[in-house]
Amino acid sequence: MKKLALIFTLALTSLVSLAQEKTEGITITVVTENFLNNEGKAMYALHTEDTFMKGPGVQNAESKIEDGKVTITFKNVTPGTYAIMLLHDVNENQKMDFDASGMPKESYGMSGNDMSFGPPQFDSAKFEVNKEDLNLNIRL
Repeated sequence: MKKLALIFTLALTSLVSLAQEKTEGITITVVTENFLNNEGKAMYALHTEDTFMKGPGVQNAESKIEDGKVTITFKNVTPGTYAIMLLHDVNENQKMDFDASGMPKESYGMSGNDMSFGPPQFDSAKFEVNKEDLNLNIRL
């Protein structure tokens, strides 16, 4: 009976640890190496199609810029389709600034590194999160 109880306990412990591993999610590491200066902050937002260009992302991160470079990490990301938006917030006002004609005054970038004119599109910035951690490079 003690052996049966021990086996049951070990089996249950194994299942619980496997369940905990799956709930941790995926880590996405993003590197940007072409900031023109170290002023302000780099602001990153991880978006689903539902949140893209509509406000904060499902996860947000910001960082100081050192030597024109930033590395940030999004943790515990569940599998799905995402896009990352990046803003170089030079004046640290937590938003993108525009000139009188509507053109951005601050640099920005997207996953997928689509440099076409016009507003960013989810389809050109999207990527899939599956079972493995990801490393992405985003250019401004």
